[in-house]
Amino acid sequence: MTPTPENEVGGAISALIQGRHQQPHDLLGQHLEPNGLRIRALRPMASSVRVRFADGEELPLEHEAEGVWSAVREGATETMDYRLLVDWGDGYEHVQDDPYRFAPTLGQVDLHLVNEGRHEQLWNVLGARVHEYAGPLGPVRGTSFAVWAPRAKAVRVIGDFNGWDGRMHPMRLIGSSGVWELFVPGVEAGATYKYEIRGADDVVRAKADPMARRTQAPPETGSVVEESRHEWGDAAWMERRAQSNPHTGPMSVYEVHLGSWRQGLSYRELAEHLVNYVRDLGFTHVEFLPVMEHPYGPSWGYQVTGYYAPTARFGTPDEFKYLVDALHQAGIGVILDWVPGHFPRDDWALARFDGLPLYEHPDPRRGDQPDWGTHIFDFGRLEVRNFLVANALYWLEEFHVDGLRVDAVASMLYLDYSRKDGEWLPNVHGGREHLEAIGLLQETNATAYKRVPGIVTVAEESTSWPGVTKPTSGGGLGFGLKWNMGWMNDSLRYLHERPIDRQFHHHLLTFALMYAYSENYLLPISHDEVVHGKGSLVNKAPGNRTEQLATVRAFLAYMWAHPGKQLLFMGCEFAQPSEWADGRSLDWWLLDQPAHYRVHNLVKELNRIYREHPALWALDSVPAGFEWLDADDNSGNTYSFVRFADPIRQSGDVVACVVNFGGEDKEWIRVGLPRGGQWRVILDTSGYDQHGSPSQADVVLDAVQEPWNNQPFHVTVRLAGLSALYLAPVVDEVVEEVVEEVVDDVAEVVEAPAEVTPPPPATTG
Repeated sequence: MTPTPENEVGGAISALIQGRHQQPHDLLGQHLEPNGLRIRALRPMASSVRVRFADGEELPLEHEAEGVWSAVREGATETMDYRLLVDWGDGYEHVQDDPYRFAPTLGQVDLHLVNEGRHEQLWNVLGARVHEYAGPLGPVRGTSFAVWAPRAKAVRVIGDFNGWDGRMHPMRLIGSSGVWELFVPGVEAGATYKYEIRGADDVVRAKADPMARRTQAPPETGSVVEESRHEWGDAAWMERRAQSNPHTGPMSVYEVHLGSWRQGLSYRELAEHLVNYVRDLGFTHVEFLPVMEHPYGPSWGYQVTGYYAPTARFGTPDEFKYLVDALHQAGIGVILDWVPGHFPRDDWALARFDGLPLYEHPDPRRGDQPDWGTHIFDFGRLEVRNFLVANALYWLEEFHVDGLRVDAVASMLYLDYSRKDGEWLPNVHGGREHLEAIGLLQETNATAYKRVPGIVTVAEESTSWPGVTKPTSGGGLGFGLKWNMGWMNDSLRYLHERPIDRQFHHHLLTFALMYAYSENYLLPISHDEVVHGKGSLVNKAPGNRTEQLATVRAFLAYMWAHPGKQLLFMGCEFAQPSEWADGRSLDWWLLDQPAHYRVHNLVKELNRIYREHPALWALDSVPAGFEWLDADDNSGNTYSFVRFADPIRQSGDVVACVVNFGGEDKEWIRVGLPRGGQWRVILDTSGYDQHGSPSQADVVLDAVQEPWNNQPFHVTVRLAGLSALYLAPVVDEVVEEVVEEVVDDVAEVVEAPAEVTPPPPATTG
């Protein structure tokens, strides 16, 4: 190696100290020269520096300029391990390792995949990762920092390990990859850091790590080095999950905002209290509003700044893993809200990350979201797309979560979403479809289903976009389930009407069956429906409190029996009258009130019946699983239908449901049934009213062989006002093998949710 001329060294040192040098390893570290091995170290403010080599020889370093020290070991013909002995003016020599003697921690294959947008485990190469290396002077532990900032003029890592002094640790740009990297010995898990980036606009900004796996608790904004030590105990759950099909299995979801379910609880405390509560209620899954780090609490997590970090408000990433682990060991699945559609403008986070738009689209007609005052990702940029696809996989693989619910999908699909004419940029074909966002969703779903068997992805899509849950091979988006927003809106409109007026709005509850099998649906009564002046679920119903509670009970029974999985937001399970507020806990004292405790018990009973009866879930997305008994009783405000577990209907589980949304009791009504024999009333919601009629639950009825409701048999039941009944055949025993065979048959009938081969990236227009 030809020695660097002195004037070039001086210029390089000046650039280094000013934060303008892109290749500090070319200057610092160890380099063979014609007369020996040069050691050059960066130690600003040191009073003296010496070097100790692996063979024990020591040399003093001379100060060259601006905190750069140098010496040559004459005659040396190879590089070797060494340590620096630094006196900071305190009279002691501190033994330190030198970051600039280490080779890059990213290989060429990793860098190629990053730039191609195909690194499915991006978190294993970017961000802060603890490493340990062996060497002649003993093992070295430290942290490798790597960040993508392709147009930055220089990047330095700052943190509590260097006094937040950017001069100490300039990073190197690896080739043309846009990735900057530095291994810093001695930096362990728990260290706080940021990147000091001199942007393309020549402005220096301190930025949080986009790939940080842990953060400081807001309002602090630093990233934290994380090294997981959690030992999973959910092997049995994970094995079952890999063999299961959640789209044809039971799914009853309890939606939770962790900060207000019961305020003040940590992840570990929730692993006791929330897990026990959900297990007792019998829900199959919980869905958490976004747990990814976000600076503004009242955003509920929907404005994410730390896509790879669980919020530090409730504990560490390992403690969040502990919560997921506890839920799995209790037999409860975990779904996370995921927000790939937009991100906030905070200047310390993703916005203008390298001095220019990077993660966001540069054209404000594509890159700004007016509704939320946020930026929109540049979905056509390969590295940005990789960031998001890998993020979805990160939560599924590293945190064992069982599904992702994708927020605000409609805002991603349409270029003119919430925009006036002239405020949006058409696609390459002149249309309003956001082709790059469509490609991102397809790739995410296809890759997730390929890599992680047994998971589910769910779309919150509020329009009639075709094929949301169809395979990507056929042009669909590849989601497993879609929130049925039409059912939700129509049902809540119906619920709001007085019983005497519901006869004029009967179609609001029957219309959903006109399109029930166009997608694989989940029925949501979510947080969005009980906040911002919309009122609580119970207060959507008219009448006095007794009538409101009866209406809610009947509605929940109708919801649990309707085709589609179901989701219920916390507090609705005991009919909390006050609207949800994120700044306080649920009104738990209501469980001391008998009327509200009975609603809680009803939900518990609904979940038990639901789990035990495949008819209520096995054919959710198949027309053969549902048949109206009477859809036209407008004047009576009643609805009746039958659910089947067997698509041929010759055997298997059957449940009949009758709901009276009118205010008057119906002393005796006939209900048509598909089979003869004895039928048991397995649910009567009127029995959960302390002032109501005696419950018919567990009453056994003999089916009369006389046609009714287009069925060969019928029974006669009493149906109280604002109540629901479930009936099921009396059987001596449930043959598990038959049920399993039916469910397996169903899996063949229902279309696969996603193509296993990811589609090629969409091109930008």
